[in-house]
Amino acid sequence: MVNSATLLLDTIAAANEVSAVASATPAFSPLYQQIKALILQSLQTGEWKPGEPIPSEMELAARFRVSQGTVRKAIDELAAENLVVRRQGKGTFVATHAEHHVQYRFLRLMPDNGDASSEGPAEREIIDCKRLRAPADIARPLSLRSGDAVLQLRRVLAFQGTPTILEDVWLPGGPFKGLTADRLATYRGPMYALFETEFGVRMVRAEEKIRALAADATAAKWLQVPIGEPLLSVERIAYTYNDLPMELRRGLYRTDTHHYKNELS
Repeated sequence: MVNSATLLLDTIAAANEVSAVASATPAFSPLYQQIKALILQSLQTGEWKPGEPIPSEMELAARFRVSQGTVRKAIDELAAENLVVRRQGKGTFVATHAEHHVQYRFLRLMPDNGDASSEGPAEREIIDCKRLRAPADIARPLSLRSGDAVLQLRRVLAFQGTPTILEDVWLPGGPFKGLTADRLATYRGPMYALFETEFGVRMVRAEEKIRALAADATAAKWLQVPIGEPLLSVERIAYTYNDLPMELRRGLYRTDTHHYKNELS
């Protein structure tokens, strides 16, 4: 027979588990939001890796000692944010950039004919890859200190033989220790999938700033356009779990045969 002391200990344990995120969530946060934060915590620590299934709603409900409906509401939000993927009859899986429909989720440049599949995957040329000390304008958006180690990558993406995007990418040095130009050049999948599988870093959301500018001599050379050609400048900061910035990307896009497409809701 369960005595009152055991029941009290079980109650305290359950309360402690759910309140583990109290410092990170407002006191008025709904219970499903607290459960969502706990699931995010497990994703961040790598308890469930990209592409792997997470426990069932029933199992999570038992783990957190809440109703199955509360867990379902938390997972609904995670699915809407592309952090997990539901598969009919199979369960819920951690989303991964290795999946075809996720690979280009952050790339909004579309061919003018509207059919991205018609031009196939981008051809990639690594121009430069080096480690350096971060200047202030790079350190700040990555939440680093000036002088911290970063990896800088420059590459060109071409579609059907036409160079279309010139990108400069900066990554914090610590999480991406060991990443080289050779590894980037030989990896056949999306770069974000490489970050997931070999460095344990998953980009879950991004913010972008867009403006128009004219091609300078460097952009004109690599994109094979005249100096002064109109280009689209896109600056992106990509974040992993808990809004930790993990990439600063500045791209110059040709728009003579492509356009930037976004969906608003």
